[in-house]
Amino acid sequence: MAEIIRLKREFFTRDVLEVAPDLLSKTLAIKAVDEEIRRYVISETEAYRGEEDKACHASKGRTGRTEIMYYEGGRLYVYFVYGMHWMLNIVTSGKDNPQAVLIRGLENFPGPGRVTKILGIDRSFYGEDLVTSGRIWIEDQGVKPVFKTGTRIGIDYAGEFWKTKPWRYYLDYPWTI
Repeated sequence: MAEIIRLKREFFTRDVLEVAPDLLSKTLAIKAVDEEIRRYVISETEAYRGEEDKACHASKGRTGRTEIMYYEGGRLYVYFVYGMHWMLNIVTSGKDNPQAVLIRGLENFPGPGRVTKILGIDRSFYGEDLVTSGRIWIEDQGVKPVFKTGTRIGIDYAGEFWKTKPWRYYLDYPWTI
């Protein structure tokens, strides 16, 4: 079995189009309220690539909501949608280059709303640093996944050019080690 390694800053400070597929098959670890560490395999991600990407929240510029996206990669960007769901995003790239990966699915838990519900993610996770946090981080077990790409979901407002980008990544089983 491969050694489990917690991802370091260098993993997250790359371009979102590299980080998003590379997160597939990584393990998201979270310390629950009962102090038990629970682990989930990341099975689906979606890339949002800065101010030029009309589907990215940063396309409207720097705001209170998007401020964390302008930090160095490895932080969490968490926001509330539809009055009912928190969305979990991982900031990527370097400082002042607002890119993020939406975690769309965990193995056995498809859908970004289900992901945050099972993890217990709320506003308190906004800005959390995955590199140093004691309550949430991502581990690499050396799995090299086979994956597919597709268009992003639920972004018709961004226009045809942006909504048809193949920037959604999802696992295609079986995995290889």
